[in-house]
Amino acid sequence: MTTFEDAARHTAVLESRAIPDTLFTELYIGGRWRPAELDERIEVRNPADGSLIAAVANATVTDCAAAVAAAADAAESWAVTPPRHRSEILRSAWEIMVAERESLAALITAENGKSYADAEAEIDYAADFFRWFAEEAVRIGGDYRLSPQGDKRILVSREPIGVAVLVTPWNFPAAMATRKLGPALAAGCTAILKPAIQTPLTAGAIVDILARAGVPAGVVNYVTPRPAGAAVRAMLHHPAVRKLSFTGSTEVGRLLLHEAADNIVSASLELGGNAPFLVLESADVGAAVAGAMVAKMRNGGCACTAANRFYVHRSLADAFTQGLVEAMRDTTMGPGLVAGNALGALISDAERDKVAAIVARAVDEGAVAVVGGQKPSGPGAFYPPTVLTGVRPDAAITQTEIFGPVAPIIVVDDEDEAVAWANRTEMGLVGYVYGDTASAMRVAHRLQVGMVAVNKGVLSDPAAPFGGVKQSGLGREGGSAGIEEYLEQKYIAVDL
Repeated sequence: MTTFEDAARHTAVLESRAIPDTLFTELYIGGRWRPAELDERIEVRNPADGSLIAAVANATVTDCAAAVAAAADAAESWAVTPPRHRSEILRSAWEIMVAERESLAALITAENGKSYADAEAEIDYAADFFRWFAEEAVRIGGDYRLSPQGDKRILVSREPIGVAVLVTPWNFPAAMATRKLGPALAAGCTAILKPAIQTPLTAGAIVDILARAGVPAGVVNYVTPRPAGAAVRAMLHHPAVRKLSFTGSTEVGRLLLHEAADNIVSASLELGGNAPFLVLESADVGAAVAGAMVAKMRNGGCACTAANRFYVHRSLADAFTQGLVEAMRDTTMGPGLVAGNALGALISDAERDKVAAIVARAVDEGAVAVVGGQKPSGPGAFYPPTVLTGVRPDAAITQTEIFGPVAPIIVVDDEDEAVAWANRTEMGLVGYVYGDTASAMRVAHRLQVGMVAVNKGVLSDPAAPFGGVKQSGLGREGGSAGIEEYLEQKYIAVDL
């Protein structure tokens, strides 16, 4: 049964799963931690109980310009640093993150609200981006060949694109930072990291780890402006900035793409998702339920990859629904630092209320909340595991990124119907398919998404290209493609 643990127990456990002794609450510019231009602070609170964790500096536009200038000053020397040296720094950062896994996970849980188990998994995932791109740093390729006409040699090199502005969200405060910093540094780019203001402390800890690993002054800079719009706009219009990497909502991504266009800044955008989860007639129901729990409940459903719509073949609908309801009902909810709580708080009361409103509208449209569906009493931004049945294929919830622990089930009669509804969205990040191998692979190729998990509930891997199609974004992060986002090809014609 889902339970809610009280704040007193939460506080007691917080003492045993301690966050780092030092919290980085200032700006990091030009190799040193320094205060913002104005003496304004931004409170960071634990969404599980509202308690104050710290207050960070509020960066001004001038502070952000100073960060860009520091990155620009360091760009030339970092670009010519031997790849092996860059690789060893990233490898060292990976080793530090692994060694400090528990305290970093506790910090994520404290400021983000997710369960401690989810936070530990995030640290493992985040650290691996440093390890992967440490290996990629020494494998940047090129080309050298005779032209077809025989009049020259064609030499193609790949060089750092330049100063990069990296904007990250609150749902994976460690992994989204390392997924951008890793390839940027491996490629030889300098960077300004602008984290979500709800979770700046984890990003600050990662910047400190890179400094301890040996990243030179100015190569990585860190700013925390609120509101962020004017500051990011100013950075994108600075002539030194040549790259934007953003993870967040499609709405904000559109605005940033417009801003990047003025100076023709290269943009990588990982935007919203609306992932379909298809259970075909040939699926193993038990495996599909287990996969659904991972695809839906990882990170409390607060992931762009989270399964958002469950299209289940009519012949399996009752068994799948029963299995999912039982699994959701057995999920224990409460403060993430309490042992045994698998579902923590959402990032804020406002985010919790948004999820509640999505569910309320679905119920108004005819859906039934078989489990969950009501905001719990007590402190904290909690929303219970929820399963909705009787959802129409065209219901509003099927076109909304829920970003919470809510699973709407839509019954379909065949594969074609499932695929048609799955593709009827402007988003195209990820899809999930359960069925026999032949059927699942056939459907995987029909889905209009950038990634598909076949008979798996999670697919994210630093060694794989992550990204979407349609309005889910531009470019890829991770894999061999990830470093290419931070490199430009230079062609040199040589007359020998």
